[in-house]
Amino acid sequence: MTIPAEDQERATAEAARWLIALEEDPDDAALQARFEAWLDASPANALAWADTADVYQMMGQLQPRHAEHWAPREAATAAPAPASLSPRTPRRTAWRRRLALGAMAACLALAAMPSLLLRMEADHLTATAEQRTLRLEDGSQVRLGADSAIAVAFVQGERRVQLLRGEAFFEVAADAARPFRVQAGEVRTTVLGTAFEVRRDGDSVAVAVDHGRVLVEQPGAPAPLPARLGKGDWLRLGRDGAVEHGSMPADQVAAWRQGQIVVRDRPLGEVVEELRRYHQGLIILADDAFAGQRVTGVYNLADPAAALRILAGAHGGKVRQVSPWLLVISAG
Repeated sequence: MTIPAEDQERATAEAARWLIALEEDPDDAALQARFEAWLDASPANALAWADTADVYQMMGQLQPRHAEHWAPREAATAAPAPASLSPRTPRRTAWRRRLALGAMAACLALAAMPSLLLRMEADHLTATAEQRTLRLEDGSQVRLGADSAIAVAFVQGERRVQLLRGEAFFEVAADAARPFRVQAGEVRTTVLGTAFEVRRDGDSVAVAVDHGRVLVEQPGAPAPLPARLGKGDWLRLGRDGAVEHGSMPADQVAAWRQGQIVVRDRPLGEVVEELRRYHQGLIILADDAFAGQRVTGVYNLADPAAALRILAGAHGGKVRQVSPWLLVISAG
């Protein structure tokens, strides 16, 4: 069975969070029950947990607390083993906690493998907290946001840019003979001469227009696609396929160019995903329900850790700094 890269990346990050949670509360029966349910939910989860187990054991050769789950499962359809809550183990020491954190970091490194492939595919990319302005061969300009990547393919009759990850602001030189198209996943944005932003976070894509007009399309998508957007208009296609649209002041389009994120009624998890591109370290969002809360606000990209504390605190959550390079966000 082939598991999509995005599913495996998600599962690996979740496995790392489970490792920390089980180390924090080894006797929490409700937590262990949720862990069992997560483990049986998909083949990606089982594989990610097996990889986490391997890293954990290699780093310390410790007897695992949930031994029956540390071996890979042959198939997701196999009958799950009955939950076995282990007896209380000796109190954790500081070195054991460091081991768990080290294992988590190693597991997240496994999740970073798609980034290595991205580097091979991209023509231009930026690092964490880096922005870059590019001039394309036709005279168009691209402002590439932090931790973002594009591939460029100009051919006779068409100018095509693929947004592989992150966000980009385009100022397009008019050329009626060669349409300018930006492809982000399955979403295609076509213009002749205009300025607009495209943002891609996994399967979620957003388009916003500074001036001019664009056509946004996705083959097989439900209404309101295709859609024509003008000055200040925005459209967002969510991971679940839902389409949202509205308008904003044009000077707030791609506000990240001025060091801000302007958020209107978006899931908290999506905002955290954007702030990750500006934080020199790891950010773990430990509560899926909390990640789904809708948020509105303006946040400063120059200090993403402070922005995360404001964001989480305003909605009853908290940010815990586990180490200089690791922040964990959870509900209060």
